[in-house]
Amino acid sequence: MHEEIIVSGFGGQGTLFAGQLLTYTAMDEGRHVTWIPSYGPEMRGGTAHCIVIISDDEIGSPIIREPSICIVMNPASMDKYEPLVQPGGLLVVNSTLVRDRSAREDIETIYIPANELAAELGNVRMANVVLLGAMLGSREIVPIEGVRRTLDLHIPQERKRIIEPNKRALDRGVAYVSGKT
Repeated sequence: MHEEIIVSGFGGQGTLFAGQLLTYTAMDEGRHVTWIPSYGPEMRGGTAHCIVIISDDEIGSPIIREPSICIVMNPASMDKYEPLVQPGGLLVVNSTLVRDRSAREDIETIYIPANELAAELGNVRMANVVLLGAMLGSREIVPIEGVRRTLDLHIPQERKRIIEPNKRALDRGVAYVSGKT
């Protein structure tokens, strides 16, 4: 297994957190992992994305040109990364903010109203984890239970209150793509 993933959106949408959850889970599962964050100079509202590579083998380079999976949280991310997804890849789109549809027929595209689903759970800021759940519900590159364990093990003590809400957001994303909504 070798997956090259980009999570992209506005600063403040939790793109880096989603990538970290994926990274820590893969590490805990014994996989080789790289995680590279990137964000503009603005704290909130600027562009933010991260690159995550998960592999059963050693990773030769942390740079990717054609990701196998992209999670796009805003229109600018859709414009930038949709054309780069490799054929046969997966594009997970926050359809709350991204109204455009992909014209590509060589990739799988999932449209999920992540902001609405997160708001139903009580906090729109969990849209990132809803999207992560949707991705993993479509392609379980790490076990869902592994992500749940990661939340328990890697969230610092002062932020423990976010664990259970994020588990519900993860489950909501999985349920949405499996048609159990």
